Amino acid sequence: MELIDQHTKKIMEGCKERARKAGLRFEEESLEYIVTNRDLLELTPKLMIPTLYDYWVHDVEVLKEKGRYELYPSNPYETVINTRPAISFYNDNNPDWMNVMIFYHVLAHIDFFQNNLYFRHTWDYDFTGQALSDKRMVSKLRSEKGRWVDYVIEFARGIDNLVGYHEELSRRTRQPKTNRSKMLDFYFDVFLQSEKKVKINEYVKEIKRYNQCVHESKELGEKTFFAEVFKKYPEFDAIFKKSLEDRSHQKLDLIQFILEHSQFLKKEENNWMKPIIEVVRKTSLFFQPQIRTKIMNEGWASYWHERLFLQDDRIKGHEVDFARTHAGVTSMPRVGLNPYALGMRLFQSIEDLADKGKYSIEFRRLLDAKKRQDFDADTQQGKEFIFKIRENLNDFIFINTFVDQDFINHYKLFVVGRRLNQARGVLEYYVKSRKAEDYRKMLLDKLYHPPYINIDHSKASNGSIYLVHHFEGKPLVKEFISNTMLGIEYLCGAPVQLETSEVVQVEASKPQLSIPGLTMPLHQESKEKEIKWQRVRYTMKNRRLSKEVISA
Repeated sequence: MELIDQHTKKIMEGCKERARKAGLRFEEESLEYIVTNRDLLELTPKLMIPTLYDYWVHDVEVLKEKGRYELYPSNPYETVINTRPAISFYNDNNPDWMNVMIFYHVLAHIDFFQNNLYFRHTWDYDFTGQALSDKRMVSKLRSEKGRWVDYVIEFARGIDNLVGYHEELSRRTRQPKTNRSKMLDFYFDVFLQSEKKVKINEYVKEIKRYNQCVHESKELGEKTFFAEVFKKYPEFDAIFKKSLEDRSHQKLDLIQFILEHSQFLKKEENNWMKPIIEVVRKTSLFFQPQIRTKIMNEGWASYWHERLFLQDDRIKGHEVDFARTHAGVTSMPRVGLNPYALGMRLFQSIEDLADKGKYSIEFRRLLDAKKRQDFDADTQQGKEFIFKIRENLNDFIFINTFVDQDFINHYKLFVVGRRLNQARGVLEYYVKSRKAEDYRKMLLDKLYHPPYINIDHSKASNGSIYLVHHFEGKPLVKEFISNTMLGIEYLCGAPVQLETSEVVQVEASKPQLSIPGLTMPLHQESKEKEIKWQRVRYTMKNRRLSKEVISA
């Protein structure tokens, strides 16, 4: 692995200049490396961070990738990581024209990393430098503690998808509040609604009274407002102060709670485990936004590499080569999901609709199909609009907002189903739905969505931890529950209970027809079976797992 030569670096600097003129914003410094396929195989398990801590699973992944490469050899075009400065890797056999296309793709990624607000907590430090320091610390501990270091890493990684990413993001983006502002939030958001449960008209009156106090008394408006509150609700001050004491306790994610409250980790001989657990948590937090913005990020990069490449005079004579490569990256599959293709077409569609003013109230009020089709206010605001989307949205909001029926119809998209062809004895694909809501649901089901699990202190006893899984229609993976709870019990030094939802076991009632090598139902089911759920509680105590049904 080595830095690109001066000739290739000059091409990159020319791409930077053109990209900035088009509106992309990114820091001046960047590092570009030439790598072989062997380098990429070794970097992939480490999420392309060369300085990430060593772990035995990484070596297993390298062996797996080598086996896959022998069967299906391929040459990745590029990889870019969100560091300071941004680092990107390029295959060692890319021609110049391809590097022009790839550089535009990479610069759009960097623009996304450095401007999308879901990456806000990654802007203030260089992750590769921090990771190198962490790697040295882990290596030193491994030389002293041996395999126990890997046990701690494995147990911590079993719950690193439960990190408080949104709490961290909120803490970084919001302006620090004064005690008075916290009191105001608590009064309107908690005290009036949850404690007093006031009626809507009374709540609105309080808002108007606050606005009037601020308007009349300026800087002293909030103080004047609360003078009346204390008279009306003498107990408010005590309740507010108690909420301040409890707030830090409530905001902890599972890993933070273990770090702060585990009696096992507080023992002097176990203190060395804490920095390792913190490294796992910090690494997970760093990669959370990339998991949650994959469709937007790849779509944004594909949109810009197409737009900027075709305007670049340095690629004359390679238009056909570009078309072939670009089509391979951004073709829309009939079955499955290509984030490059979907994201790029969404950005192109949004820009076109915004240019025509089709996100205006005037357009939304039109009911006539012909008038809606011909509507064009010529606002020329499409480019500005997609830049705002790039800055403020993630995949979930992006898909929920902009994948509508017009988009589905325009690109002739559909949801694919599978069914058994009993005449031929094979599974066949068919068009299951062309509705936007069904297509959205399919996309949303494919997005990263970790389980929502928090700690219920009221149900814990004798130092144990009681975890509650807030069920959202998807059960936990049963095969992971035992090992994950075993790891939590070890790190906490106390029993662990987990409350979750599981499917009620239902015996099959319909006869089956058996043919050698094939089993099929006697008739096609017209409706999906209704799923019944029951609430269960798992308990891990002394490394033994038990389960009981709470409610059906």
